[in-house]
Amino acid sequence: MHNTVKNKEIARIETLSHTKVADCYQCGKCSAGCPMSEKMDILPSTLIRLVQYGDIDRAASSTAVWQCVSCLTCSTRCPKSVNIAGVVDVLKQISLEKKIVHPKIKQVVAFQRSFLNTIYRNGRTNELEMVAEYKIRGLLGNPNPFFALKDAELGLPMFLRGKLHIKFGAPVKNKALVRRIFAKCQEPVTE
Repeated sequence: MHNTVKNKEIARIETLSHTKVADCYQCGKCSAGCPMSEKMDILPSTLIRLVQYGDIDRAASSTAVWQCVSCLTCSTRCPKSVNIAGVVDVLKQISLEKKIVHPKIKQVVAFQRSFLNTIYRNGRTNELEMVAEYKIRGLLGNPNPFFALKDAELGLPMFLRGKLHIKFGAPVKNKALVRRIFAKCQEPVTE
């Protein structure tokens, strides 16, 4: 029974990432080329090995999956064409679904959710709205009041350089199209 569950999880990862993790023979080229490997708690090749063994929760709860910058170097360097970056994306999804995101990464997830929520609502980013939501999410996860002020000193220099837009931008004309894109991305994958 236990192996059946592991096999289904591995099959789901392979389906969503469009790759076959069993093809990886651990040459290490993905880890050697990864620009973030020095910061990762688990190297890309080890993440793939954990998936091969069915230790999905350990792989998905690592900080490595959230430290990936999606540069695709790992997938490009793979001599067996394993889509390592795709597997990492699926592991992120699993970590959110199972609520096993590493505690050090909760602020990263809060930022990404705020970013995506702003796009969902407006069809584009709105910096002030996004930062406000992020700070509120952050305070819920970190009751330290200094968190809300952490980056405040950056506001004026960004505004003066034209990098921070104070006015709320108009939403895109076809917000329904943006919502359909989000809905399509959230559809369950059938095998």
